[in-house]
Amino acid sequence: MTGTTAAAPAVAPPAPPEVRGPSLLRLTGVELRKLADTRAGAWLLATIALITVALVVAQLIWAPDADQTFAAFFVFSLLPTGFLLPVLGILSVTGEWSQRTALTTYALVPRRERVIAAKLVAVTLAAVASILTSLGAAAIGTLATGFTGGAGDWRIEGSLVLHALVIQVANVLMGAAFGLLLLNTPLAIVGFLLLPTLWSVLGGLIRPLRGPAGWLDTGRTMEPFFTPDVTAGQWARLGVSLLVWLVVPLLAGLLRTLRREVA
Repeated sequence: MTGTTAAAPAVAPPAPPEVRGPSLLRLTGVELRKLADTRAGAWLLATIALITVALVVAQLIWAPDADQTFAAFFVFSLLPTGFLLPVLGILSVTGEWSQRTALTTYALVPRRERVIAAKLVAVTLAAVASILTSLGAAAIGTLATGFTGGAGDWRIEGSLVLHALVIQVANVLMGAAFGLLLLNTPLAIVGFLLLPTLWSVLGGLIRPLRGPAGWLDTGRTMEPFFTPDVTAGQWARLGVSLLVWLVVPLLAGLLRTLRREVA
């Protein structure tokens, strides 16, 4: 008499626990910390703060008393941040490649679009912080007019602050868009500074380009937003110029960054 032994049923191994990636909020916090962790980013932020203070002091010394108002201090303090913030946006993106941290970053967070979204949110928050810094510098300047004899007028239109916020956010996102598109710090900075300036010069010199330049030259389309009153036509011109210089490079840069091999 022979017996057979039934084979034990195969038991499937337990499924590994699902590992959730870091939230967008946490990634944004990391990217905000990166803005000041690098030597270039820290010096850039310090330079923006120092130039802002220097401009307020210059207004107190040389500006006519009638122009020493809260609104005037605020608008004038926007100049250094509007010029340097886009460089911060570029560094936030290209730093991953120039410092060779992209391999670590995208290994920890394989979904690159989440990292890019966190970078865009971080630089947007930096632009909001720059507006608060300008308001603080303007307040200090207005208080100082009590000693210098300036007008010291505290009135400011809320629309002026809103328009300034739109311009600062647009500028820093334009820088980030060029960084995503070119993925090289010097090339992105030169491209961001040179291409719009070249278009502005050509639009002023070549007669057939003067009409399109009114819609595509960001220097012209952004200028009205340093005042409290902006028309619907001026909003439309700004939208068209940002479509060319912000949206298109941003989308093209996003595709390039998502497809680029990390070596």
